[in-house]
Amino acid sequence: MNKVMASADEAVADIPDGASIMLGGFGLCGNPENLIAALVRKGTKNLHTISNNLGIDGSGVGLLLDAGRIASHIGSYVGENRLLESLLLAGKLTVTLIPQGTLAERIRAGGSGIPAFYTPAGVGTLVAEGKEVREFDGRAYLMERALTADFAFVRAWRGDRLGNLVYRKTARNFNPMMATAAKITIAEVEELVEPGQLEPDSIITPGVYVKRIIQGANYERRIERRTLRRPELRQ
Repeated sequence: MNKVMASADEAVADIPDGASIMLGGFGLCGNPENLIAALVRKGTKNLHTISNNLGIDGSGVGLLLDAGRIASHIGSYVGENRLLESLLLAGKLTVTLIPQGTLAERIRAGGSGIPAFYTPAGVGTLVAEGKEVREFDGRAYLMERALTADFAFVRAWRGDRLGNLVYRKTARNFNPMMATAAKITIAEVEELVEPGQLEPDSIITPGVYVKRIIQGANYERRIERRTLRRPELRQ
C-alpha cells in the first residue's frame, strides 16, 4: 500500500479542532517541522498536545503555541520557550508536567495496550496528588495511566512508501513510541525510498503503525542554547 501523501498540507487536512496530537522529538532534534507548519497554516485550534517540550519561541512545536492553537499541553520540560513560561505563570494555558521517564513510559504503555502501571517516580511530591499509591516490597509506587492520542506527528531519517521508518541518533527519542500510541500516525522523513531499500534490521517503526508519510524539506539544524567560551579562555 502506498501511504505517501502529496504534501504536508494534504496529510493534515482532516485534523479537526480539539484534536489530541503527540509530537515527536527531543528539544529541537527530531521535530516533525513540515507537519507542524502545515497544521499552523490550516488554522486548526484548541489542540491538546503531548510532547517532551514545546521547543523555543518561533520554532518547531513552538509555532503552534505562537499561533495560539494549543488549549492544553502535557510534557516534561518547559525548556527555552519564554511564551510557554509566561502563559503558564499567568494561568492562561493548562499545562501538565510529568517526570520525563514517566512521560515516556505512559506513551509506551498506550502503544502497547497497557492501561496503567506503577512507578516510584513522584511519590511524596505534587506529582502524586490525586493518584493511587500502592506498596510493593516495602516501597511506595504511584499508579500512572497510559497516554494515547488522536494523531501522532513523527519524524524519521529514512522511510519507505509502506511507512517503515528508520531513525537517527537523538531523533529516536519519543518518535518511535508515539508512532504506536495514536489512532492515526503521520510521518515525515528526510529521505523517502522505495520498499526494499531499507535495511530490515534498521527499521524501528514498522509500517503497520504509519497511516501517512511525506517527504520533508528545508530542515534547520538549530541549537537550542549556544554556549561559547569567553574569548580569554580560548586557545
